[in-house]
Amino acid sequence: MNILVLNAGSSSLKFRLLQMGGTTETILAFGVVEKWGTPQAALSLTVGDQPKEHRPVPAETPSDAATHAIQACLPLGIDAVGHRVVHGGGAFTEPTRITPAVIEGIREVSHLAPLHNGLAVAGIDAALRALPDTPSFAVFDTAFHRTIPEIAARYAIPRDLADRHALRRYGFHGISHRYVSQELLRCLNRLAVGTRLITCHLGNGSSLCAVRDGISVDTSMGLTPMEGLIMGTRSGDVDPGLVLYLINQVRMSGDEIDELLNRRSGLLALSTRSGDVRDLEEAAAGGDARARFALEAFAYRVRKYIGAYAAALGGVDAIALAGGIGEHAAFTRRRICGGLACLGVSFDDQRNTAALPNKPCRISREDSRVEVWVIPTDEERQIAREILPLI
Repeated sequence: MNILVLNAGSSSLKFRLLQMGGTTETILAFGVVEKWGTPQAALSLTVGDQPKEHRPVPAETPSDAATHAIQACLPLGIDAVGHRVVHGGGAFTEPTRITPAVIEGIREVSHLAPLHNGLAVAGIDAALRALPDTPSFAVFDTAFHRTIPEIAARYAIPRDLADRHALRRYGFHGISHRYVSQELLRCLNRLAVGTRLITCHLGNGSSLCAVRDGISVDTSMGLTPMEGLIMGTRSGDVDPGLVLYLINQVRMSGDEIDELLNRRSGLLALSTRSGDVRDLEEAAAGGDARARFALEAFAYRVRKYIGAYAAALGGVDAIALAGGIGEHAAFTRRRICGGLACLGVSFDDQRNTAALPNKPCRISREDSRVEVWVIPTDEERQIAREILPLI
């Protein structure tokens, strides 16, 4: 069974063709369509053991990007297509086969994930046009967090208002948190029952998840992907009174505030130069005080949430760091873990420095009461796993 997975981002589309059968999972092809919407749009493709191919492609829209990915994999055979969809609202809590009603449902909650859901719909439309007789499925980032108890999910606003408009904490990055928590259990050689884990998906968008007995019980993102940690261009937690001040005193519109908090805040705003940790690490090493401050603020917020979730779980057995920052930024991992001794973490910076980006690696000492691991996430593989039983 060959499953093509499309994972649409704000300026690129990752894709992977996996052959799934029994206990075997073979990557047949993978790649990315980068910088769609610009003259620099390009397709990178690796098929099996062949050399990587990189070529410019005309891709003005995310739908164009998805079409190029499908065409690149079509000669190898495609039996089903899986799509990552960020927000499923209250309607979609399981992997779901795509129908016109499902597409409309995804569109209806797109205002809660304005950077993502529209991109997923564009990929879905492209797949349905290119492969009309091939089943397509949506896997939702919010689905893993459907188990969060009401005490953690409900906002302290009037119940009738919250229930009427489905205003609650949904959480995101659930595909990654599910995969990483399962891989962490494998590394610990433990079953899920009785475990207390904290998984950290750290990238341009970042979130933490408290996982008890293998299920999500709390997470840092909320109704939208803006709540929680400081991110590349998103503010994370702010006082709601700040939003009211911007409306009433600065006279900003809703669209202007959305633009401010989603695209002009976070690490970009704190550093005044970039939302990319790689750029900030380089600038901080060169003496840029604002870049250093942004990185310290990011690490502080991660440590703060780890401490909160350790309390929520009644202790913690292990912590996993994943995502582009968690897997590649050794200096930022050091900033985060250096302040966790109070929780029982004995950090091993030699292991941290030597950690390889593409394989699980323990970065805590052998005598650490709480184990800390770098776990490479794999959303595409997890999506394929989740839709395989439905095909």
